[in-house]
Amino acid sequence: MLTGKQRAMLKQEAHDFKPVINIGKFSVTDQLLEAIDEALEARELIKIKILNNNLDDADEIIDTIINKLNCEFISHIGSIITIYRKNESNSYNL
Repeated sequence: MLTGKQRAMLKQEAHDFKPVINIGKFSVTDQLLEAIDEALEARELIKIKILNNNLDDADEIIDTIINKLNCEFISHIGSIITIYRKNESNSYNL
């Protein structure tokens, strides 16, 4: 569990990041979860964009990703979600 200061630091760190995953009309599939998992393993902190053709509720998408991949929610601004999962070999100083 992250503290408010840790979350703020990660949010600041991710400010200039571009989304590495796009969620389209098929929403959260097993293949999408695998791609997000691989991105988290490689980078720890990623941004995900929910495209306009996705009609699902963003909060439900966030809950699904957070629960299935055991990661931390950082922020949700507009259609961009930022998530984090600690990786021992490549870790931010929290």
